[in-house]
Amino acid sequence: MRCFNITTNTYGVPYLSTSNVTVTDTAVNFELGFRRIQPVGELTVRIANAIPDGTTDTLPVNITLNGVTRALTFFDGTPVTAADITGTGVIKIFNDRFNGILQITSVLAA
Repeated sequence: MRCFNITTNTYGVPYLSTSNVTVTDTAVNFELGFRRIQPVGELTVRIANAIPDGTTDTLPVNITLNGVTRALTFFDGTPVTAADITGTGVIKIFNDRFNGILQITSVLAA
């Protein structure tokens, strides 16, 4: 039996930093700006902008990359909420633009 190695990030895992966070009545949006990244692969994202105090904990978290805003989810499709991301730090995300997947893969610790 042969083993096949599938590479999703040919040039390494991108390390992106948020440039802004905005809170609306319906979501928390982290802006990553315009970056050239592969449409499928892992991203390391530095949450440089904390969600403002007083934000409703149940608001879903979105990531905006290259002008496209998508919901950040857990493995089972449950939305990541403002309560799940506190302060600043680094998270890992799997992005599959073709299948609409933007999934947090790192364990969030309080």
